[in-house]
Amino acid sequence: MRKRYLALKVESETPLSERDLIGAIWNSLIQLFGEYGTSKTNLYLIEFNPEDGYGILCCSRETVNMVRAAVAAITRVDEKPAAIYVIRVSGTLRALRKMLKVESRR
Repeated sequence: MRKRYLALKVESETPLSERDLIGAIWNSLIQLFGEYGTSKTNLYLIEFNPEDGYGILCCSRETVNMVRAAVAAITRVDEKPAAIYVIRVSGTLRALRKMLKVESRR
């Protein structure tokens, strides 16, 4: 299975935990695409830093657009306003981490 890595930027009033973030993404996927569609994504969270709000997701190449749509649809996490943006998609984790270092310095 070919994978894609998505760099995320999370903005919320209070820092989110990894569990809150991945739970919100899974719930959004299920609401938009159902359990069968969600199961095709092979989605998992590789890393997330609550202090700066950057994280990395991994999913199958065929479902990148589904995951992007689900992330864009999130407006609340645990009844608190939140916004999650997909900054960049990459085929390699190394290139994505390099880009995140540059992005976080801005």
